[in-house]
Amino acid sequence: MASNVERHINGQGPMAQVRHLEKCSPAGSFVLNSPTANKQTAESFISQAMDIIVDEAVKKATDVQEKVCEWHAPEQLKKLLDLELRDEGEAESEILQRCRDAIRYSVKTSHPRFFNQLYAGMEPYSMVASFIAEAIKTNLYTYEVAPVFTLMEDAVLRKMIKVIGWEEGGDGIFNPGGSLSNMYAVNLARYRYCPNFKEAGMFSAQRLVILTSQESHYSISKGAALMGIGTKNVYTVPTDERGRMIPSALEDKIMLAKSEGAVPFMVNATAGTTVLGAFDPIDEISDICEKHNLWLHVDACWGGAALMSKKHKHLLKGIHRVDSVSWNPHKMLMASLQCSAFLVRDKTSLLQRCHSARASYLFQQDKFYDISYDTGDKSVQCSRKPDAFKFWLMWKALGTRELDQRVERALAMARYLAEEIKKRDGFRLVVEPEYANVCFWYLPPSLRNLPDGPELWKKLHTVAPVVKQRMMKTGSMMVGYQPLGDKANFFRMVVISPQVSRQDLDFVLDEIHSLGKDL
Repeated sequence: MASNVERHINGQGPMAQVRHLEKCSPAGSFVLNSPTANKQTAESFISQAMDIIVDEAVKKATDVQEKVCEWHAPEQLKKLLDLELRDEGEAESEILQRCRDAIRYSVKTSHPRFFNQLYAGMEPYSMVASFIAEAIKTNLYTYEVAPVFTLMEDAVLRKMIKVIGWEEGGDGIFNPGGSLSNMYAVNLARYRYCPNFKEAGMFSAQRLVILTSQESHYSISKGAALMGIGTKNVYTVPTDERGRMIPSALEDKIMLAKSEGAVPFMVNATAGTTVLGAFDPIDEISDICEKHNLWLHVDACWGGAALMSKKHKHLLKGIHRVDSVSWNPHKMLMASLQCSAFLVRDKTSLLQRCHSARASYLFQQDKFYDISYDTGDKSVQCSRKPDAFKFWLMWKALGTRELDQRVERALAMARYLAEEIKKRDGFRLVVEPEYANVCFWYLPPSLRNLPDGPELWKKLHTVAPVVKQRMMKTGSMMVGYQPLGDKANFFRMVVISPQVSRQDLDFVLDEIHSLGKDL
């Protein structure tokens, strides 16, 4: 028997009736007293799709025996996916196959041997929260349309503020990614220095300068460009051999900016740099910022998770003194993408005053409930997903103790990998890991007798890209590589997922050697 979807495709469904009526009616009216969507068909499709998701994107994608990726070049993949959008819809069976194909040809970031980014692994509770949020399909700007998720976001922000150590409280909001959170910090710092900037624009202030380390995330420069501050007014501060900002160099850069007639207004420190996983000395930087009355923001998108660990929270010593923090639970803590918080120590509604547009169709002042729960005017967005729910449900399920253990295990695994690298011929650490980033070179046998020098580094620079190409085409694992400063290309392993075993880490080193020993 033909399904409802097939009858619809074949011109026998509700829209066929509408087309018939259009021919009969001079006005071409639609049938407005009955829905055109079939509820049972929709429910059946969702049920079948969920079975595919569980089988293909959960069970199979986390199976260590399966491939991390099935690599195809862009032009090949375009043909495999049949990307063209046509006038007529496809049958249900074809759409379900599209779902299978989307999963099949995607990189399995929840696979135990995916080490390519600062996120990895499958987190079941936040995954389910993501499904629920999509099914509820609401928008987090007012309490009236998102009462449950508004209260959950408030509860999560309060708890994160407490973890940071702001005993008197603070404020915050969840954003679509850490880059936007860092840009919020730039905007708030500028607003605090020059509130008129919001209305009068860039003509109301002197040349403003942001100071950040040379290893900081590129979102600071992007934010400066977006907000009209200018990338040339982002002064980079030198770092030490481990990638940490040098406080004395920061002081020098501040004085340089002032001597040029510019106005330094913000310092961005990093807790967990993208490549080396370095932590800037927050306490010493705080002293300097207090001395010069500068807003201090900490990009803890990656390293903020260490605050959950009793053993490792010292890495962020002094964070209670800063003005704002970016923290991404979707990284080390493994909440489903995306889950990013921006937190501010201010309690004078600075976030609201900086971003408020007072849209009267959303934020009416004469509502029948407490409008302080209408948080949307704190945001530069209108539409905003309830991302905090992913962290809330996960935290509820695991508890603080388990989140502590998740961080400690990841760092213990990173330490294990570093020690194994030291034992193996042809492997060399770039730096001793401070966090979960393990950076190393692989030297094929042909390079092992060369002395350190230009010839070695030039040849070594070509090794990692070839090994990466081979591993992607094999599909056995994914590990990132990059140069840094004058250093030749090296691998960066990021250990996060509790599904990763010591055998998986041993496999990575064995596989790199297997893929690169002939180079």
